[in-house]
Amino acid sequence: MITDINSLDLDKTYTYADYLTWQFQEKLELIKGRIFKMSPAPSTNHQRISMELAGILYNFFKPHSCNLFAAPFDVRLLDKKKSTKDNDIYTVVQPDLCVICDENKIDERGAIGAPDLVIEILSPGNSNKEMKYKFDLYEEAGVLEYWIVNPADKTVFIYILKDNQFIGMHPLIEEDTIQSKLFPDLDFKLESIFN
Repeated sequence: MITDINSLDLDKTYTYADYLTWQFQEKLELIKGRIFKMSPAPSTNHQRISMELAGILYNFFKPHSCNLFAAPFDVRLLDKKKSTKDNDIYTVVQPDLCVICDENKIDERGAIGAPDLVIEILSPGNSNKEMKYKFDLYEEAGVLEYWIVNPADKTVFIYILKDNQFIGMHPLIEEDTIQSKLFPDLDFKLESIFN
């Protein structure tokens, strides 16, 4: 068991099996075997937006067979080998919100495999990670729909997986109504999450 993050070699490649042995204060994600420290506690605005979205999604998915999860919730993404063994998994992320419709992907430790819908809310300390690394990860893992929420600009970017590549939809601003392509009945005014 490792209790101090400073005792780890940040240039080394780690697996989910390693991740399970870490018991330290810092929150982190494992992306393709590399350690990424998570930003400090999210801002008040980030948390308000997250809670508004969670409320809308909870009410929408409650009568459906899909499950909504909020961070911290470990999502183990599989690489091309698709092995589910702990020592073959090199990516563990904690999306702000995710929806999983396949019960077989959910276990006591979180989720294994790509969620159907992932929502990440940008913070000053994580924008590059969400826009670059996680975009590529979610695309490669097969996330069907990915939303990037930018509180500073009050915008939302939606990406739909088509032929194994994300296709960006028209950017949405505060006055717009957001509608999921994956769940067409899921629609709401963006101003409801930004106020």
